[in-house]
Amino acid sequence: MVQFVRFAIVGASGYALNLGVFALAHLAMDYRLAAVVSFSAAVANNFLWNRAWTFRDARGHTGFQAARFLAVSVAAFAFGLLVLDVLVRDADVEAVLAQAIAIMVATPLSFAGNKLWSFREPA
Repeated sequence: MVQFVRFAIVGASGYALNLGVFALAHLAMDYRLAAVVSFSAAVANNFLWNRAWTFRDARGHTGFQAARFLAVSVAAFAFGLLVLDVLVRDADVEAVLAQAIAIMVATPLSFAGNKLWSFREPA
């Protein structure tokens, strides 16, 4: 439970960064491309803080953890992008609000993947 709370705190900083970049990028580009740009901005922040604080006891090779973290993040992003697209295109939800919802919906998937694979405890 402590890890999930830490993950949520780190996620809140990434969430704020993601939404801020998304809102600015969406002024100049399609919401789907803005989502890619904002994801890219937030993923490095989240990896560094999750490795240093959330899963700090899960010591492993940084490169392997980064690759797994990126794979989990891309999978969660793909799911969130699908949610974003459905909300904007089919439900007529405003893009920034839809992005906020999409990130929240994808967060449990990201946590599970990172806890069970990216930063799992060594055997």
